[in-house]
Amino acid sequence: MAQLLNQLPGAVAQGLIWGIMAIGVYITFRILDIADLTVDGSFATGGAVAAILITNGVNPWLATLIALVVGLLAGAVTGVFHTSMGIPAILAGILTQLALYSVNLRIQGIGTDLGSRANVPLSINKYKNMLVSLRNVGRFALNNPIWLILLITVVLIGIMYWFFGTEYGCSLRAVGSNQQMARAQGINTGTGKVIGLMISNGLVAFSGALMAQYQGFADVQMGRGAIVIGLAAVIIGEVIFGKLFRNFALKLLAVSFGAIIYYLVIQVVLWLGLSTDDLKLLTALVVAVFLAMPYWKNKIITRKLKGGKHHG
Repeated sequence: MAQLLNQLPGAVAQGLIWGIMAIGVYITFRILDIADLTVDGSFATGGAVAAILITNGVNPWLATLIALVVGLLAGAVTGVFHTSMGIPAILAGILTQLALYSVNLRIQGIGTDLGSRANVPLSINKYKNMLVSLRNVGRFALNNPIWLILLITVVLIGIMYWFFGTEYGCSLRAVGSNQQMARAQGINTGTGKVIGLMISNGLVAFSGALMAQYQGFADVQMGRGAIVIGLAAVIIGEVIFGKLFRNFALKLLAVSFGAIIYYLVIQVVLWLGLSTDDLKLLTALVVAVFLAMPYWKNKIITRKLKGGKHHG
């Protein structure tokens, strides 16, 4: 039990970082009604950009913000594939994700003789000014990464709440709710989708940049399965906090809580003895159970209503 308690702060920190990514997934999945698979690539892109900039002497804050901008560009590519070339959104995301794999190898290979590299180490001993580090997660001190990631999450939710409350933000929400109605109101739905995908992937890349610093390396494979974790966080947040959190900002907060709960569950299951080789299987099962919960809930309510009418 002591071992589990020692590992919980790390699970919370990881959950918070992935929660930022999940907020990006929420924007496409729930607001734009698009299943965007770009995130598996753009998460690794964020990590690659931040890592290569930090190792070349760039300030970690600036490196993380540049990673966000590169994520915006990745989202724009998916948006152009989808809106200007008529490619279905899910396929456009897969194509961008595929292309980003090579792009990430090239980014990480900057300054090397080969021109490509699968992994970039980021030692806290060498780059002491990194924003977050796994090494400090167990300390009750200001350099504990949980405090900074929590602050960043609150600021990002505040910015998203403000933006989606503006006239343009409301038009983006209208694009996801009813495209025909949005067009009738004079909204350019194609541009709206591109902007939404850009914001989403910008947040995802920002999260990837933080994760690379937290774990001490950037890897070309670090985004594999990111979309599943993002969807899990969204669904868990909605299932558990859906009735309590109705405000838009609170819904985004619920997504972040969903990511933390997901990592806490994973940590507990690993502590119980599950092999890390089975982690992907467990992830799929956790997501499937939470996805099924609304369906099971509706079935139970329907049976109760039918039972009530029958007795009446």
